[in-house]
Amino acid sequence: MSIVVRVPADPHWLDAREDRAWRAFMHARSQLTVRLNRHLLEDSGLTGADYEILAVLSGHPAGRMPAQELCALLQWEKSRLSHQARRMEEQGMIAREPNPADARSVILCLLPAGRCAIEDAAPQHVHNVRQHFISLFTASELDTLANLNERVLSHLSEEPFPEQSTPDDPALTGHTGPRNRNRRTPSGHATGGPHRR
Repeated sequence: MSIVVRVPADPHWLDAREDRAWRAFMHARSQLTVRLNRHLLEDSGLTGADYEILAVLSGHPAGRMPAQELCALLQWEKSRLSHQARRMEEQGMIAREPNPADARSVILCLLPAGRCAIEDAAPQHVHNVRQHFISLFTASELDTLANLNERVLSHLSEEPFPEQSTPDDPALTGHTGPRNRNRRTPSGHATGGPHRR
């Protein structure tokens, strides 16, 4: 099904204040993601995608989850999760098992090596998140940031995009005419640390 995008005949371009806010947000998000992913890879050998999956599975009571459920939680496309799961399975961090409730899907299971990897990586990752994000703000500013981002998330949830896709690093447009311990931060990573068993 094709999607028709209607462009206003007279675009409502951003003024200087709006443009500054938009670009600062996008650049900060992009640079923060790059910096945290670089630290994570150097410190633990894990990619940001590895960490996200391991953090979610380690927080699940049984350490296992249907791929479809994980895909929806991470807001990834099926092909991306399939490729990532296959790579992590080859590294011995997770296993893929048949899903008795859905023959078209599989269950992703956290293996001991994967649990060990997330438990080793989490403390330094959380330290980096604090250093490059949390410690820059007062408690009141953190509340404001959370409220503002939750407002955006609420708006997006009310107007879902068909066949939603979430690129790792959304590009800036040339013209800006426009839970629990594992709650995700703007970095995209769970920072509550793994759940030890």
